[in-house]
Amino acid sequence: MTAFIDEHRDAYRVEPICRLLEIVPSTYYDHRAKRADPDLRWNRSLRDEALCAEIRGIWEENFGVYGARKVWRQLVREGYRVARCTVERLMRRLGLAGVVRGKGARTTVSDMAQPCPQDKVNRQFRAERPNPLWIADFTYVSTWQGFVYVAFVIDVYARRIVG
Repeated sequence: MTAFIDEHRDAYRVEPICRLLEIVPSTYYDHRAKRADPDLRWNRSLRDEALCAEIRGIWEENFGVYGARKVWRQLVREGYRVARCTVERLMRRLGLAGVVRGKGARTTVSDMAQPCPQDKVNRQFRAERPNPLWIADFTYVSTWQGFVYVAFVIDVYARRIVG
């Protein structure tokens, strides 16, 4: 918003623009002063800036494999008093993520050449009595042997599995 106000302040003045955007003009002036003089910024933003440099350093030292928990533990070992959720927030802002073990499960391989099945109930999952409308669903469950697929047939009226 401040960039917008800066762009149009010569033509319309600050107060009318702030009134239209429904913000107090002092908020704009405060933000502008903090941009001009970094010493006026909030303590949190100053600390976040310092932590970001440390987080990036730890992450790069460990070849980009450390996630938020390991980066947080390393910061604590180095003497920083910081919450893990703060490290998670800053890593998200920096676009840093650790390596995830294992491989992702690919459950659906769509064939775009095939037509999609028609929605014969028009997304109206209601029935006046038992048995006129059954719907089917399937899912997968991870087991020690791998993924197992499970299919269900559900009576819409009773909301019970019938097959």
